[in-house]
Order: sequence, then structure tokens, then C-alpha cells
Amino acid sequence: MRLQYSVPVSEDYEAELGRLLEACVPSRLAAKDASLFTADEQPVPRMGWVDLPQRAEQLVAEIEALRSRLEAQGLRSISLTGMGGSSLAPEVMAEAAGVRLEVVDSTDPNQVAEAIGTDLSHTVLIVASKSGTTIETDAIRRAFSAAFESVGIDPASRLIAITDPGTELDTLATEQGFLATFHTDATVGGRYSALSAFGLVPAGLAGVDVRAIAASAAETVDGLGADTPDNPALQFGTWLGIGHARATEKLVLAETTPALSGLSKWVEQLVAESLGKDGQGILPVVVNGSADIGFSDARADAMLCTLGPITEVEAPSGFDSELDGDLGELFVLWEFATAIAGYSIGVDPFDQPDVESAKEHARQALSHGSSTAPAEPAIREEQIEVFGEFEQATDLVDAIAELFAQVDEYGYVGVQAFLDRIADAEAENLRALVSQHSGVQTTFGFGPRYLHSTGQYHKGGHPNGVFLQITAEPRTDLLVPGRRYGFTELQRAQALGDAAALGEKGRPLLRVHLLDRAQGLEQLRRAIAEVEPRHHYGVD
Repeated sequence: MRLQYSVPVSEDYEAELGRLLEACVPSRLAAKDASLFTADEQPVPRMGWVDLPQRAEQLVAEIEALRSRLEAQGLRSISLTGMGGSSLAPEVMAEAAGVRLEVVDSTDPNQVAEAIGTDLSHTVLIVASKSGTTIETDAIRRAFSAAFESVGIDPASRLIAITDPGTELDTLATEQGFLATFHTDATVGGRYSALSAFGLVPAGLAGVDVRAIAASAAETVDGLGADTPDNPALQFGTWLGIGHARATEKLVLAETTPALSGLSKWVEQLVAESLGKDGQGILPVVVNGSADIGFSDARADAMLCTLGPITEVEAPSGFDSELDGDLGELFVLWEFATAIAGYSIGVDPFDQPDVESAKEHARQALSHGSSTAPAEPAIREEQIEVFGEFEQATDLVDAIAELFAQVDEYGYVGVQAFLDRIADAEAENLRALVSQHSGVQTTFGFGPRYLHSTGQYHKGGHPNGVFLQITAEPRTDLLVPGRRYGFTELQRAQALGDAAALGEKGRPLLRVHLLDRAQGLEQLRRAIAEVEPRHHYGVD
């Protein structure tokens, strides 16, 4: 074990640590005691994640055997379609190991078309969906299947399903005779599924040593259920809870080593979706390493956690911590710590009451065709159309300034980019710029990926966010086989659906639509830079 960690200690920290120890929170978690969070009987208790590391041996053996079969058939290109908890953990494992795993979690038609590519003779698609009905994974499965058929390949011979028993996907896999099906534990929620088939199968088939990851997690997990003050999960859970109690409810995550590349995105989903509800929660803010931490990212309302070797970086709030270890250790530590923080804050970390609202609006838009209905922009300027309601704004700069003016000093801006996560990757650079000119913490997420991550917090967490949504004209279109719509319409419906759900919650939102993606992003960057910076807290 190489786990290293540190958290600041104070009187309120010591008091909360004592309260959690008196309630035996770690040991009750280890015992799968759901009464920690709810007095009601849950239809499906969500505590099966606790002992996943100890149950991983048989699964790992099945993964290794299947990988040998695939290699013997020359199937060396592994693609994965899954959303949120069904894709983020294996993506982290693959990045850290330096192996290629094509993660297709976008409805941007260009990104889907590029993922399908031309190497279909060597490609396997893993379809991962806990519910078995996730609209994105179903659409992408259909597109890949049609592509396989077009070159004379039986799609079922190249499809692997990961799902709960008895779902529509499970039934489809049986009827069509998929290459393999892995059933998951119904008592394990998606964001706690890193060490289940959702995490281990895609990573293992791509070439990650998942046996070592599972073994490290198994070695670590027993100590995380101990009712002792030196339990690192208890310490981190207490730290998160105290931060929330101090109204320091933003968690800045900075990776300081390539060995943990992408881990912050997984932590972001785990923390935001587990804790952001009932008007409470902790908002993760993912930054580009310790060099990206400055005025824009670590203000007095933020905790700072560096993931990797210990650094000298400190948060202005004085509330900073360091956490280093291997992936197996950190997966289970963050899972236990987040659940403990849920108890400390007073929320159930295993439900997601606000995730469905955006999905329902998107479904309605698709069924009524309203996602393609023409809408008149309030402002049209060069390569950008602006949608929203304004008091005085007549141009793009003023519209952005009005949006920023609506956020208070303890709020945040959420940038939501319904673009191609790979071809339009430069859009992520807008995050730091928006933070500097809005004067508040700023998050960035590609849609629809963020809908299965921070989307829960946006609608259920602290009601102090404003949102800048970016949509764009498609580079190409791609039909969803067997459906009446294509990926362009699906992507647009998801953007408008989330905008409607945020509107119902009273969250201000400005949508900018790029007529040309490259030119529009540059125009947007210039417009944000022209907004007079708002300096909160007197921090420069």
C-alpha cells in the first residue's frame, strides 16, 4: 500500500470526527447498513459496492479468458459506449495504463462517426448500461451494428453487453447472441461501480492489469470500515462535511501526476451526483493540474484536493488536502469518503432525484419534433446566434455580462458544451477564462456526458449556479437506425431538454449557437475576454 494523505485539523473537524465515530459510520457502511441514510425500505438497496473488491476474483478470471479469445480472433480494437458511471472508471484505468480504449459517450454525430471509423474488422463494441435503456448507448449500439452489417459482419459477434439481469439490453443480448454478456449487481449504483464489470471489463479487455487494481482495492478496503480516527476515508469524509458546513462547498480537484490521469473526472461524477441534492452538496471543479490553480480556481469558498504527489499549493480558504495512491486504493477511498460525507451533510448519496428531469424533456422534444423546430435568436452576430431573455443586452458581450451579473459571490458558472469532445476539445479552455471574468468558480462539461455527472448537482445542489450552454451546427449527420431521428436531433434535444429542466429550477441559462465551430469558439473566447472581470473576495 502506498496511500498517502493529509487533511487540515481544527476544532470543528475534531468535533465532527467524534460525532461520526460515535455513530459508527464506517463500520455500518462496511456492514451495508442502508439505515444510515434512509429510514424507508429502498426498492433496491445500493450498498453492494462495499465488498466488490473481495468479489472480483472470478470476474477478473472471466475477463482474462475473454481477452485471450479476442486476441486469438484478431479483435484488438476495444470501443465502449456507456454514460457516467458506466464509462468514466474504465477510461481512467486505460489512461493511467497508457492503453487505448475508445470511449463513445457523445451524441455528436461527427464524434460517433469518427469512433466507428474504418477498422471494423478488428473492432469490438462494449455496450454498458445499468438500466439497459440508456438512450445514448442504445443509439450508438444501433449505429455500430449498422456499420458492422454494411461490411458483412454479424453485429452480435462483435457486441459485448454489461447490464443488470433482466433489462432490455440483457434480453436483446440473449436473443441476438452477443459475443458475451456480463451481469452486474443490482445493488451497485452506477457511480459506485468502478470495481464491478462496468469498470473492470472494458479496462481489462483493452489491456489494463485489472487484477492488480482489484487486489490493491481489496487490500485497502478493510481498513476503510474501521471506526478509528486514523481511517483515511473517515478523515476525508469529515473534511468534506466540514467544508460544506463552512459554506466552502466547492471542491477544486487538481491532478499532479500522469499516473492518475483522468481520475478527477471520475471523482467529479461520484461527488457531484452523490452529494448534490436537496439544495445542498459539494460541487467539484476540475482544473488542469496545479499550474491551473490561481485566482480563477481556488478562492475562499473552495476546498482544494491535489491528486498525486504532495504539492506546496494551498487554497486561499486554508482548506486544502493531498491524496496519493494507486487507482485501486483511491477508488475505494473516494467511495467510502463520499458516502461518509453524505451522512455528515445529511443527504442520501445513493439516489439521484433530479437526473430524470432533463431526460424527460429530451424525450418529449424528440417525440414532438420540437428539437428541430426553428427558433429565432435574440442576437445574431458573426458566427454566433444567442438565445435567451435579456434586460438590456444587444450584443454577445453584453449578453454574457448579464449572465455573469446574475451569479452571487458564492455561486458558480457551469459551461455546458454540446460539441464533439475530441474534435472540439479546445472548448474546454474556456473554463478558466470564464472563471476569471465571472469572478466565481467555474465548471466545464461536454454534453451529454455531464448530464450523467454534474447534471444532478446543477438541478439539485446549491441553487446558486448560472449556465452558459454551447451548441453548434453539425459537421455531418448520422441517422440512428430504427429511430425517426438522427444524432444531430438527439444531441439538440438533450441540450434543450437540460435547458428546460434548469429553467424549471429557476437557474439562469444563456445558449450560444456556433454557426461555424472553429470561428465561433474563437469569437466566443474574445467576447468572454471583453467582459469586465468581477473580483470577488478581493483575491487577485
